[in-house]
Amino acid sequence: MKNPSTSTGLVIAVIAAATFGTSGALVKPLLEAGWSPAAAVTIRALVGGVVLMPVAAYSLRGRWSALWRARWRVLAMAAVGVAGTQLAYFGAIQRIPVGTGILIEYMAPLLLVASVWAISRRRPKPAVLIGSAVALIGLVLVVSPTGAGGVDALGIILALIAMVGCALYYVVAARPSDGLPAVAFAGFGLLLGGMLLGAVGLTGLVPFTLTFTDVSMFGAQSPWWLPLVVVGVVSTAVAYAASISASEILGSRLASFVGLLEVVAATFYAWLLLGEQLTPAQLAGGVLILLGIGFVRSDRPAASSRRLARKSMTMMRASGPATGYPTSGPVRMTSASSASRSGQCW
Repeated sequence: MKNPSTSTGLVIAVIAAATFGTSGALVKPLLEAGWSPAAAVTIRALVGGVVLMPVAAYSLRGRWSALWRARWRVLAMAAVGVAGTQLAYFGAIQRIPVGTGILIEYMAPLLLVASVWAISRRRPKPAVLIGSAVALIGLVLVVSPTGAGGVDALGIILALIAMVGCALYYVVAARPSDGLPAVAFAGFGLLLGGMLLGAVGLTGLVPFTLTFTDVSMFGAQSPWWLPLVVVGVVSTAVAYAASISASEILGSRLASFVGLLEVVAATFYAWLLLGEQLTPAQLAGGVLILLGIGFVRSDRPAASSRRLARKSMTMMRASGPATGYPTSGPVRMTSASSASRSGQCW
């Protein structure tokens, strides 16, 4: 089966960012009606998981063993990608400005670049470094963080934990699927993550408040469950399934940079649906993020060429004496492909 192209992965990643970005505008009416952030996120994750369950079960028909083989990956997604990162972020913005919290969390792509640099001891190509710097400047312009409220050490620490969690989300999402469909991975990860969030909420470690009165949604009164259903289906079920699919295709680094478009999309939806101000600086920041993604994306063709060359060499060796190459020794024709899909080929 032919692997999806990078272009296909980019389209899916943009869909993920666009759907993730709707969550702020959809959840805000609930928060204004008295819902606590942890309660809204918990119900959102549970709704998303329940929505994906029928599709997940259908995709797993006859191969439920794939779910068992991926149990630790699913648990990591639930504990880190769904529950841990959300709790750290909302804990942070209770102590520091929202813009500062978002800025720190979405520096996750830079953390991934720095981590690989430190582990491999090989400096990333200039295109990656330039793209990282340009995207960071764009992120600052879009978020427009302020110093209002002072600096709270615990808030900064929690935001940094959210950043690490965000980076780990992309690493886990980009790991080889081993036969587990992305929709099943997303569905079970969301369902288990929602249960973990609910358990934390019941302990009282974070505020956990729900209200069941009508909410003001885009200028009209709506039942409290309507924004939850929309955010559960669009901003959660579709978004997580698309994000995981894109990460498996693009690898963790490029997928995380494209994920920065979520901040741009959220700002756009806030302007379009909530009437919040959209400044020229934010528009310029969105353009810079796109340029940064372009720089990071430009590094992939060379890596693809190297993988193709290695695969061709392996095939020639496997062909035996007719081509002048020995047949002794193990032949691993899929190792390069697996590494690229898991984000290991940087």
